[in-house]
Amino acid sequence: MPNRSSASPVELLHRLPKVDLHLHLDGSIRESTLWEIAAEQGVKLPAVRAEELTPFMKVTGECGSLVEYLEKFDFVSGFLHKTDVLERIAYELVEQASEQNCRYIEVRFGPQLHRRDGLSCEDVIDAVLRGLRRGEKEFGVTARGIAACLRHHSPHMNSEVVAAAAAFKNRGLVAVDLAGPEAAYPAYLHRAVFEYAQLMDMPVTIHAGEAGGADNIREAITRLGATRIGHGVRLRENPQVFELVRDRQIVLEMCPVSNYQTKAMEGWESYPVREYFDAGLKLTINTDNLTVSDTSMVKEYRILTEKFGFTLPEIGTLILNGVDAAFLRPEEKARLRAEFVGSFLELGMMAG
Repeated sequence: MPNRSSASPVELLHRLPKVDLHLHLDGSIRESTLWEIAAEQGVKLPAVRAEELTPFMKVTGECGSLVEYLEKFDFVSGFLHKTDVLERIAYELVEQASEQNCRYIEVRFGPQLHRRDGLSCEDVIDAVLRGLRRGEKEFGVTARGIAACLRHHSPHMNSEVVAAAAAFKNRGLVAVDLAGPEAAYPAYLHRAVFEYAQLMDMPVTIHAGEAGGADNIREAITRLGATRIGHGVRLRENPQVFELVRDRQIVLEMCPVSNYQTKAMEGWESYPVREYFDAGLKLTINTDNLTVSDTSMVKEYRILTEKFGFTLPEIGTLILNGVDAAFLRPEEKARLRAEFVGSFLELGMMAG
């Protein structure tokens, strides 16, 4: 392997082993894959070739809000109601992760979003996990699933998701999540659902502090049992919640490109990633949606180095934060960490 001095910064970023803890299945489908799925299902698309699907599947130009961002998911949602399709896109997502030198990913998906053709929540989870396992064997990426409850769904529907997730807990499904339009549907509406998740001993990560304020983060931690927060950009709006997160070492799953697109902050100059890192918060960097955000882990890290002055050792710290925050058994986490530290040493980095 070439030494560090002979490699450009971008090459080094690519060579780094990576972790992506916040990665949505339905936001990361290749245009070519959707084109083929539509042909198989006999559905006519508003394009004559796969490349022309880009405006329907990706944020191109300015995006006005999280609600506008989420509209990109509506275009693909009608195709994702068959087990073979779910297995395929999960498998291909592991392949995409391997191309970025990700060694560990957690893929989140909403089981209730894929039931139009009669699948149960269990059917959906089983299909996705089959695809992840197949990808693991072929590409050498450890891949786990997270079942997402939706804010705009009823507590009954979300309780079904938790029950199904618990049945797969030791079979590749590692946590439950709450996602969807944060501003319109506060997390407290789902307290009973996540009390149930805690009774079922399911780890919890919650989308919060993206389109809603810091109080949503407090609710997610103190009432819903979250040990990780998806995004958390608006944490600094409440100093007490900031200290709560720091004291409890709650992990923030930040997604810079997506956070910029959804207007979680006014612009890059006000993005608090450097402030949070320097204050000692446990940050991880993730992609959120490979296709919708047109991003990659290398792109996310390049933004940190170019706009916020992060050094390679600091990037290494963020990556190891991701390893430490993974919903894995302690022995699995220890093996992964040792592998990452070994790779950092080979690249001449001092992280670890």
